[in-house]
Amino acid sequence: MEKHRCGWCVGDALYESYHDEEWGVPIYDDATLFEFLILETFQAGLSWIIVLRKRENFRNAFDNFDYKKIASYNEDKIESLLKDAGIIRNKLKVNATVSNAQAFMKIQDEFGSFSDYIWKFTNGKPIKNTIANYKDAPANTELSNTISKDLKKRGFKFVGTTVVYAHMQATGMVNDHEVSCFRYNQV
Repeated sequence: MEKHRCGWCVGDALYESYHDEEWGVPIYDDATLFEFLILETFQAGLSWIIVLRKRENFRNAFDNFDYKKIASYNEDKIESLLKDAGIIRNKLKVNATVSNAQAFMKIQDEFGSFSDYIWKFTNGKPIKNTIANYKDAPANTELSNTISKDLKKRGFKFVGTTVVYAHMQATGMVNDHEVSCFRYNQV
């Protein structure tokens, strides 16, 4: 019998695999939270499938999303990234990745970990929504507005409320699986 999945991923093997294995699973690991933050910032203005298809290229280009290395990227490294056809070559987003890595580490210094910082907004637990159709999921919420403002205040770029909400969905801070999806009660 076919599993019922959220409608947004049906029909594309990569999307289905991402949905089944990663999307909405609560993440408390700083390295993975950083990876998703960077991927979401590159997604701004584009569809997620574009970024997902380039994920391995991003991983290779950005030193396996090692935020300590990324924080110290110089102009030569940035120029090489802007020539890398395997990633999204947006100068503002590439530069933002470097400054976001620096801001990420400042949050770690202040809160002990980025995970402790970001999860404090939900008291450490996922918010479980009851969405019947993925098209009814919000693009942002008051909470994503609050987090977005706080991240911007701390020097992050490309972290508008919609990007932040997508990050919250991807990292399991909110469970926006459709209630009929087989993953809804699993995450």
